[in-house]
Amino acid sequence: MIRLGTGDDDLDRAAALLRGGELVAIPTETVYGLAADAANAGAIQRLFAAKGRPADHPLIVHLPDIDSLNTWVAEIPATARQLAQAFWPGPLTLILPRTRGVADMITGGQDTVGVRVPGHPIALRLLGRFGRAVVAPSANRFGRISPTSADHVVAEFSDGDAVAAVVDGGPCPVGVESTIVDCSTARPRILRPGMIGIEQISRVLGMSPRVADPLEGPRASGRLASHYAPETRIELVDAVVLSRADSGAAVLALDSTTDPGEFRAWRSLPSDPAAYARGLYASLRALDAVGAERILVQRPPDGPGWAAVHDRLQRAAA
Repeated sequence: MIRLGTGDDDLDRAAALLRGGELVAIPTETVYGLAADAANAGAIQRLFAAKGRPADHPLIVHLPDIDSLNTWVAEIPATARQLAQAFWPGPLTLILPRTRGVADMITGGQDTVGVRVPGHPIALRLLGRFGRAVVAPSANRFGRISPTSADHVVAEFSDGDAVAAVVDGGPCPVGVESTIVDCSTARPRILRPGMIGIEQISRVLGMSPRVADPLEGPRASGRLASHYAPETRIELVDAVVLSRADSGAAVLALDSTTDPGEFRAWRSLPSDPAAYARGLYASLRALDAVGAERILVQRPPDGPGWAAVHDRLQRAAA
C-alpha cells in the first residue's frame, strides 16, 4: 500500500489509481473511507471482497458537489434539499429514490440510494480531480472499528495488496460515521445517528424527524446489531461498577473519573460529546491492542449530542 500525501501531485496520483479501478483509502471528516469508482462494477466488487462486506449491505455514494445529485437520485424532495443546503458538505447522508442507472451492488438491490458530499477539504480536492463520484465505506474489515487515521488503515490492510494507496490527511475531525436520514418518505426518519443530531435537523425542517426502529426502513450502512467492534469484548458499565472491576480489564473512562492505577490499560475521553466522538475509535483501537480480557467502557452521559456515541458503543458491545 502506497502512502500518499495531500499535495497536488499525490492527489493526482490517487485520482489516477481510482480511474484505473484501484481502491484508495481517503480521509473524510467522519472516518477514513475505502474509495472506489462508483461507476466501475469491477472496482466495487473488489471493495466488497477487500472488506469482507455482505453483498446486500448498501454503500454510500460520495459526491464532489450538490450538483451531482441528479446523476444518482430520481427525485429530490423539499426536505432533502433543505438538509443538503444546510449541512453539505458535511457528515450527513440522505437516502433518496435512485435513478435507473445506479447499480444494484451499490444499493443492495433496493430502490433507494445513500448520497452525501463529504466535508473534508482533501476528500473534496480529490473528488474534484477524479471528476466523478466514489463509493467509500469505512476503510476497515467489515464490522470492525472504523479507522480515523492513515495508520489505522495500514494496520487493517497490511496483509495484502487489495488497497493500492492511502491518502494521509491526518486524524478525522468528527470521528464517527455520518448521520443517515431517509428522505424517501413524507416525514424524514433518522436511520443512523451521527454528530448532526435530531435537534439540528428539526430546526432546519421545521418539524421533528422520526427515529427509525432497528428493523424499520431501507437497509443502510452501519445498522447491523453488532458493528464497530474490537477483537476484545466490550462491556458498558457505570462508574460504580468500574470502581469494583478486576485489574485484568482495559478501561475507557470519562476524564472526570480518576485512574486508580491498577488496570491493564486506562484511557479517558472528555465529557463533551463532540470531543468524545473524535477520540472514540482511536481509543478503542489502542485498548484492543493491549491484550486485556475485556474492555470496560464507562457509560457516557445521556442528553443532546450523545446519541451517536451511544449507538456506536451499543453496537460495539453487542
